[in-house]
Amino acid sequence: MVSGLAVPTRIEWPKTYRIIRSIYPPINLFEDIADPHDWELLVAVEAKTNPRIRHEVGDLGKVPAHRRVTGIGASYVMAPFVHCSTARPGRFTDGSYGIYYAGESEDVALAETIHHHQRFMRATSQSPGWTSDFRVLVGSIDQVLYDVNAVPDVLHPDVYTASHVEGRGLRAQGSNGLLWNSVRMTGQRCIGVFWPDVIPIPVQGRHYCYHWDGARVDFVRQYDTGTILAVT
Repeated sequence: MVSGLAVPTRIEWPKTYRIIRSIYPPINLFEDIADPHDWELLVAVEAKTNPRIRHEVGDLGKVPAHRRVTGIGASYVMAPFVHCSTARPGRFTDGSYGIYYAGESEDVALAETIHHHQRFMRATSQSPGWTSDFRVLVGSIDQVLYDVNAVPDVLHPDVYTASHVEGRGLRAQGSNGLLWNSVRMTGQRCIGVFWPDVIPIPVQGRHYCYHWDGARVDFVRQYDTGTILAVT
């Protein structure tokens, strides 16, 4: 049951910014021109000679054929929906379904991903050093999403119980996604969309590397300029 306090709002951002790990390669099936309705059949055929294909493609059953996207760059949009897992919940999903998260600026996208990268590094007791590489995805949005800022507890810094309820309920009611004020950067906003066809396919932007000092991410490096930025 959703709260009823979420407000449908037209969101028109000429640019959105999403940051993902650079280790994930494009998935050929999504980049091809094949009809998305035929994907399960194509995977079944390919799996006869490449048993790893099902793992690489992910769980296609999580996205109805009519909501899938295809073409150059489609992997960037499809991946969070077919590779979601309850072992990796987010603010508005318990991991049983995917969400494409993005911010209205590159700075807020950095702040959000740095926060989550720090949590992972602490949990796994990683040694200090330059760690993972990340790529920026630059897209856009022109959709009616639900502003959830007035919903109690959905913006709690660490507890996602209320936000999971709100996200699950809005998705079940047919919402395309959500809008909220970033918890990691004051004055900035984030979006989360529930289906791949809600957002245009993004293009690749710059690459970053994050430096872990053993307790936090203290620097990021822009690969295109070589600039090293301090994280405050």
